[in-house]
Order: sequence, then C-alpha cells, then structure tokens
Amino acid sequence: MEASDQADLFSDVDELQLVRVLLTDLHHDLRGKVARLRQVTDLSDSLGSSGTLLPGGETVSGAWAEARQSFVHGNYIATVLLCQGFAEHMLAAHLELPTGGVFPEELPRRISFKETLERCIDGQVIDIALARDLRRLMDLRNPLSHYRSIDDPSNLTQRVLMTMTSAEQHLYGDASFAIGVVIRLMSLPPFRVGPPVSVMKVR
Repeated sequence: MEASDQADLFSDVDELQLVRVLLTDLHHDLRGKVARLRQVTDLSDSLGSSGTLLPGGETVSGAWAEARQSFVHGNYIATVLLCQGFAEHMLAAHLELPTGGVFPEELPRRISFKETLERCIDGQVIDIALARDLRRLMDLRNPLSHYRSIDDPSNLTQRVLMTMTSAEQHLYGDASFAIGVVIRLMSLPPFRVGPPVSVMKVR
C-alpha cells in the first residue's frame, strides 16, 4: 500500500472540530437532560442508602450505567432495550446465588425471561404487580428488537398513527416506564443495602 492510499484511511477532521461537535451535542436539549437527570435522581430515593447489590456481574452493572446515561441523554430506544436486558440478567443471576436461589436444581443454560419471572414470583423475590410491569417492559422491548409490520399494533409508526402522538413522546413514555421499573427492582429488599434514601432524608 502506497503512502497516498494509506492517508485515505484516516479522517482529516482534527480534534478541535470533534470537541466542537461533542460540545454542541452536549448543549442540545440541555434543559431536557437536566430534567431527566432529576427524574432519575428522584426515583432513586427508594434505593438503599448504602448501595445496591447487582447480581450478574459486569453485564448487569454496565447495563444499568448505560441505561441511566441513555435516558438522561434522550436515547429512549436504547433505554428500553438496556432496562429489559438488565432486569432479565439480574433476576436470573439472583436465582443462581446460594442465598437467592429458590430452587435446588440448576437453572437451564438458557432460561427465558418468562420462566425467570415465574420462578421469582414462586420464590417471593418479586410480587405480581412488579412481574406484570416487567412483562410489559418485555412487550415494549420486543417490537424494538424484532421487526413488526406497519399494521402491527406494537409497531411504533402504527402507535403514532393511532394516537396522533409523536414518536418521541411515545418513546419518552416507554423509557420513563422502563427506568422506573428497574429502579423499583433494585429497591427490593433482596437487592437494597440499607434503608431507602428517602427514609434517611426524613430522619
């Protein structure tokens, strides 16, 4: 490969230009980002004052960090996808823990989210109401992960046409629901370390 050909492999955009792009992106919808960060902060009052146990290792901790960041920055589809994956991994990992597993047998190598929820209900890890909302989260995730035709009620465009509400509003509602559900999950006694932050504030 000649030097002239190799030069084509590298961008001619300098670092200062890239910094300007990043600053512009950061400034865009700054009020909205601050509002969403406040929303996450307020919801997090139910988390443990000494932290939260996150069974599932790096995948779970990374999914939560990215879900929170995605929501704040307005990446709503990513928020829904990450929250559902977070919940699925966290609950299945909890079932495998010696102190968390409610069944003596090992979990299947590939356990479905539906079966994970059923086992968690049987073991009183989650209640019926949270299980219902986690199923709804799965229903929100599926048409984003898997193709749905335009006439499918779960197709985003179809939802927009049926409600005359913008796609962004639909996605913001879905993402708000998703982030709220996983914070409720992390606030449960098996995962919460210490009393809720809100209790500490009252004291």
